[in-house]
Amino acid sequence: MRSDLFATENLEKASAEPGMRLQNKSMLKVDLDGECYARTGSMVAYQGQVQFTALGSGGAAKWLKSKLTGEGVPLMKLAGKGDVMLADRAREIHLIDLGPGDAITVNGANILAFDTTVTYDIKMVQGLGMLSAAGMFNCVFTGPGRIAITTDGYPLTLTIDEPTYADPQAAICWSANLQTGYHRADQLGLGTLIGRSTGEAFTMSFTGHGFVVVQPSEQAH
Repeated sequence: MRSDLFATENLEKASAEPGMRLQNKSMLKVDLDGECYARTGSMVAYQGQVQFTALGSGGAAKWLKSKLTGEGVPLMKLAGKGDVMLADRAREIHLIDLGPGDAITVNGANILAFDTTVTYDIKMVQGLGMLSAAGMFNCVFTGPGRIAITTDGYPLTLTIDEPTYADPQAAICWSANLQTGYHRADQLGLGTLIGRSTGEAFTMSFTGHGFVVVQPSEQAH
């Protein structure tokens, strides 16, 4: 049988050790030997003895915050031994390795999977109040461990050394030490020129020193 489907780049790649590896830009392979957390519904295939358990948004207190704010990550726990393939609507996947004490804030809509060694919590983004459905809570991950995030298109990483502003739907992750806030677009002279995906004229601000990753899309997830 002959087909481009059987080309080398489309074949499953063997893993040298347990953990998360990219199969291609839109498919994550978890060589599971223990436990891992992943976004609910992200499994596209698996081999071996694997159990899937729904976890809501990661504990009762976090679940409550996620219900009140619309944020958080609907999680499932993967447990056992085998290979699990994860994806999220063909979005591009990027791996981030966190060292001990490293922390990153991520938009909950962009989380795909993370190691059980990573600490996860939901924190409030200051400055918005209850004025917008764009979300005033985001997810903070602290290492050590690996996390996998998704982007709608290929992202851009901005170095923050002066006040920076971004559409809340385009900002997908940033240094946890940055000070954040929300502002009405008309305060910045933008009027109704941003927020076209949600109809809300808000922009997000970042101050301090660090980085912000933005995706080339402002579509709400």
